[in-house]
Amino acid sequence: MKKIIIFYGSYGGGHLSAARSIKEYIEKNYTDTEILMVDCMEYISKTINKVTTKAYSNIAKNAKWAWGKIYYSSGKGPLLLISSNAQKLLALKLNKLLQESEPDLIISTHPFSSQMCAYLKNKYKITSKIATILTDYAPHIQWLMYPEQVNYFFVAHDKMKLELIKLGISESKVFATGIPLSNRFLAHYDKEKILSEFNLSTNKKTILFFAGGEYGFGKDKTLNILRTLITSFSSFQVIAIAGKNKKIQNNFEELVKENNASDLVKILPFTNKVPELMSVSDLVITKPRRPYNN
Repeated sequence: MKKIIIFYGSYGGGHLSAARSIKEYIEKNYTDTEILMVDCMEYISKTINKVTTKAYSNIAKNAKWAWGKIYYSSGKGPLLLISSNAQKLLALKLNKLLQESEPDLIISTHPFSSQMCAYLKNKYKITSKIATILTDYAPHIQWLMYPEQVNYFFVAHDKMKLELIKLGISESKVFATGIPLSNRFLAHYDKEKILSEFNLSTNKKTILFFAGGEYGFGKDKTLNILRTLITSFSSFQVIAIAGKNKKIQNNFEELVKENNASDLVKILPFTNKVPELMSVSDLVITKPRRPYNN
């Protein structure tokens, strides 16, 4: 029986989604495994996790320019030094879990856990193999601390693979696999059945619009996009997903009412039917992911 720990973080939903998809795949294809999923920062300190996730949420929603500055700066200079030293201290707490569980493989979908585990391995505290899943579209130094201690790097695309190789990481360690997603996105669905379930027309093209949830485009841009879809693409039907952002959902409803577009726009809150909705859509509009550079 192989023991596997999958570490993720609470900063946004992508790290957790990737972790769940990996767990789902392993459980379906390998019966001789024991898998433990752990929020690395929650395990280390509930207080630190609560404070930092709240700060991330506020900055991402209210000061996106500041988040960009922090992201860039954390890859160099004082912020990198502070972050690196902090991770070394926090790693001592994470080491307790690793000593108790003795995993054969550690999978990280968040840079903090990858960094801490690689540090512990560098200090001969653990011997587990380490796999880092870069849930991003460009490499950042926070993912690549102690790279000689990491056995596998899984990246979003071939260009990222080349960038890691240029940074001195062995080609044999790097795999361009894409960011993990649920097998539900690969399934085949009955289009007419899905359209009927959501009271959508089978005779119109469908646009699926993701407002971005808590960390989306921002209120003004989001509403302008939906307004444009209503006024300029009236021959289409629009599925507008507000996610967990209740304010955006209310704004959507007001906008639809103002434009008498209830027959054109279907507004949804958070839904777990995204794979099905994507399967019946002709165009998907979602927030961009900025290709950060170090």
